[in-house]
Amino acid sequence: MIKIYDINKLSLDEILSRESSVSGVEDIVSDIIKDVKQNGDAALYKYSEKFDKAKLSSLEVTKEEIEEALSLVEPKFIEIIKEAAENITAYHKNQLQKGFEIKKENGVILGQKVLPVKRAGLYVPGGTAAYPSTVLMDCIPAKIAGVKELCITTPPMQNGKVNPVILAAASIAGADRIFKIGGAQAIAALAFGTETVPKVDKIVGPGNVFVAEAKRQVYGTVSIDMIAGPSEILVIADQSCNPAFVAADLLSQAEHDKLASAVLVTNSESLANSVQAEIERQVALLPREEIARTSIDNNGKIIIVDSIEKAIEISNEIAPEHLEVCVDNPFDYLDKIENAGSIFLGKMCPEALGDYFSGTNHTLPTSGTARFASPLSVDDFVKKSAYSYYTPSALEEVADKVAFFAEKEGLSAHARSATIRFEK
Repeated sequence: MIKIYDINKLSLDEILSRESSVSGVEDIVSDIIKDVKQNGDAALYKYSEKFDKAKLSSLEVTKEEIEEALSLVEPKFIEIIKEAAENITAYHKNQLQKGFEIKKENGVILGQKVLPVKRAGLYVPGGTAAYPSTVLMDCIPAKIAGVKELCITTPPMQNGKVNPVILAAASIAGADRIFKIGGAQAIAALAFGTETVPKVDKIVGPGNVFVAEAKRQVYGTVSIDMIAGPSEILVIADQSCNPAFVAADLLSQAEHDKLASAVLVTNSESLANSVQAEIERQVALLPREEIARTSIDNNGKIIIVDSIEKAIEISNEIAPEHLEVCVDNPFDYLDKIENAGSIFLGKMCPEALGDYFSGTNHTLPTSGTARFASPLSVDDFVKKSAYSYYTPSALEEVADKVAFFAEKEGLSAHARSATIRFEK
């Protein structure tokens, strides 16, 4: 059962102690990465059989497999995926950045180029659940950014095929190549390349602890979006909220995995008790009851505070992945929210809207990293180059100043590179 706490009786640190993530994966992942780096495709085939129970004859999904998948997915779902893709596209187009150029009177030109990375690797989880929504969230910003080649990796099913809904979403979102590879071995393949899988410039997308650890270990060889932890939701609600709605929203994250965190912060003891009871009623009805119940029992929290303003303060300290502000006047509090991955305003805006359909991205910072990190966006798929141009007279005007600065740092060669051009 989810526990209820009074913020006036315990510190926030005491309340938020939670089950730690799985330990001991660092060495396992390191060995997998070394194996893939040394043995390429052979290692990938081996791990598919070992971890996914799939004996593959090829690693890459064929056009025929994609066409077959499209025929297997019900037309209604295809149309919903297309509409979601349109919403995601419309939102993320607003994130496009342009370069700039400054021209000074003395002929100096300074500027910035914004360029897409050439090739991106997109990890799409499989295993206990398939996530076509992640395909859309990863692919569409990359396409808008102008990435030339999008490579998806996703675990195969035991029959050696990829879940049809993943392939349908990939086709709609514009993925270029799809590989039947999951886990840390997929991250290694994308980072270093194999006979079949090309080396990419950036890897994005959520995954389990092995995927997260692999992304951490290959960072520097390639860029990554973030190291995502277990799913999180924090709901701020007052007495006027329907406890059934609040309970459903908390369980929407609890069902992700046993390490997920669902937190309610409320100024109403009555609502706290009602939500606690409602969670017990609803969790028993879930197909993923065992996962959700473990998450709720170990990491779920209801925190009672004196005011919604105090609830906002606590939320800012926690910096949740998903934040719901379930009050009648949510925009009154928007400016006070400082740390949150994605914010859902009002009583009729469950975070599932952002997971699937509204257009905002669902690949979000977790574990308090919303203090400094952002949702996946077009920005993740671009890089910037600065450029400068000086005329001879413009350089002559400042050469002595550049040299003086360089000498103060003890770098005489730097200084000479500025002055040598004017020596007689």
